[in-house]
Amino acid sequence: MIAPPQPELITVNIDGRPIAVPKGTNVIEAAKLAGVDVPHYCYHPKLSIVGNCRMCLVEMGMPAVDPATKTPVMDPATGKQKINWMPRPTIGCATNASPGLHIRTTSPMVKECREGVMEFLLINHPLDCPICDQAGECKLQEQATGYGRGYSRFIEDKNVKPKRTQLGSRVTLDDERCILCSRCIRFCKEVAKDDVLGFTDRGSHSTLTCYPGKKLENNYSLNTVDICPVGALTSTDFRFKMRVWFLKQTDSIDAESSVGANTVVWSREGVIYRITPRQNDAVNDTWMADSGRILYQAVRSPERLAEPTVDGVASTPDMAVNAAGKLLVAGATAVVGSGRSSVEEQFLTKRLADAVGASAHLVGRVGEGDRLLISADRNPNVRGALVVGLIKELPPARLDGLAAAIDAGQVKTVVSVGEDLAAAGLTAAQLAKVSVIFLGTHRNATSAAARVVLPGLTVFEKNGSFVNQQFRIQRFAAAVPGPAGATDDFQLLAKLTAAAGGAAPAADLRSLWSLMAAAVPALVTLRHHTIPDTGLLLDGTPWAGLAFAERETLHYQPAK
Repeated sequence: MIAPPQPELITVNIDGRPIAVPKGTNVIEAAKLAGVDVPHYCYHPKLSIVGNCRMCLVEMGMPAVDPATKTPVMDPATGKQKINWMPRPTIGCATNASPGLHIRTTSPMVKECREGVMEFLLINHPLDCPICDQAGECKLQEQATGYGRGYSRFIEDKNVKPKRTQLGSRVTLDDERCILCSRCIRFCKEVAKDDVLGFTDRGSHSTLTCYPGKKLENNYSLNTVDICPVGALTSTDFRFKMRVWFLKQTDSIDAESSVGANTVVWSREGVIYRITPRQNDAVNDTWMADSGRILYQAVRSPERLAEPTVDGVASTPDMAVNAAGKLLVAGATAVVGSGRSSVEEQFLTKRLADAVGASAHLVGRVGEGDRLLISADRNPNVRGALVVGLIKELPPARLDGLAAAIDAGQVKTVVSVGEDLAAAGLTAAQLAKVSVIFLGTHRNATSAAARVVLPGLTVFEKNGSFVNQQFRIQRFAAAVPGPAGATDDFQLLAKLTAAAGGAAPAADLRSLWSLMAAAVPALVTLRHHTIPDTGLLLDGTPWAGLAFAERETLHYQPAK
């Protein structure tokens, strides 16, 4: 495994307590490391500093030294070095920690500043917290309670601004709630590289809007909703569907490409309501693509496979596995794995192929990368297949080799793990020549032609891990249960292996990882439950000579 580099540390003093922080750390982040909350709105660790909101005002000082001799000036009252405090408060967001810096976050001056800022921000803010879609996640609500006066001196009429403005197809604006933090503007300009948002008018009449003739339609538009500290920007899809405090959060991975963006799946009572990004500074910062947020819709698709079938007739899982086993022991078998399967499933796919003496294939998917969080490789786990030994070369987009073997009569049975063989180049005539065993989640041409169909689970319904483009192994967890007729893919593959005469299947994920650690050199010290939340880099040097499809993305540089 590859250990991350260690940063250079300096010592700062926060509220009378010394703490070591990495050199150059922002004062807000330094205070966070000390367990001290410095409230803020416009500051975001991945965006430029603007100092709009002034909520992060703190007192700062430096140890006093004699200008002539550079020797410390001592305080006679305390016997310690005197601290020269600045006469006015300073915004913490625009200051980096330096050696010896002293910070006060709870002084009377700081408290008065925060109360004044909160009173100013709430002057024109509507009193609609009970119906606001941001309720439960609103920083304005939280900080008004934590740092506000608790009462208002404002008796004039509030300004009324536009409501329910469609900035794009996925984002709805309630402008009267906007506190002009400009996070959304900076994100579009600096991260998405789509400078479409800005403020119009002045003072308390300032309004967020799109530039004339433009809309907020880039594939990262919903990140503006994530970073909006109030209820101004809302997701049109999620708007008013569910209160967030009712939702369960489950860590997952975006499976639309090899970037492996970290995500959170929000669900209640077996229903997924939304997907948001999860911070991982080594992979996706705090962002994700809009296209990855709608993948959950496939869970309840009407095309979902609902029950096992044998020759088109409904069956039980065990009967379907037994029928598939009879086809496998007859020999002349080929196995088509998937770059969308988990590491665990790919390991068992290899064991199945070895048990029946079959050739193993994988289907490549290559598209256009966006240099951010969608890579050219649209399979999330091709590198996992390399690590477990399922494949030794990068997969082609078409199964021409398998098609030739079928035409030559060398293959009589094909096991497809989640892949539509027709989409991968096999014709209907070729599918008719072989007995197809299909493990998958949705109906397609392959499931229609299959003799045995075994419904599996989507990435949202099972536990597992992927290896992304960095060779970083990352785990994901089941957010919702699968449908009644579906079975976990790793259990289906283990049962098929046993039915084909292979070794006894692993009973659970922990047992499977013991087998994997013994058989796969790159995983020898790992277990699924020991993988950190941010993943762990594997040694990818054995595959450094392969021409991977990916080009530069947010945190990935291809080998020269």
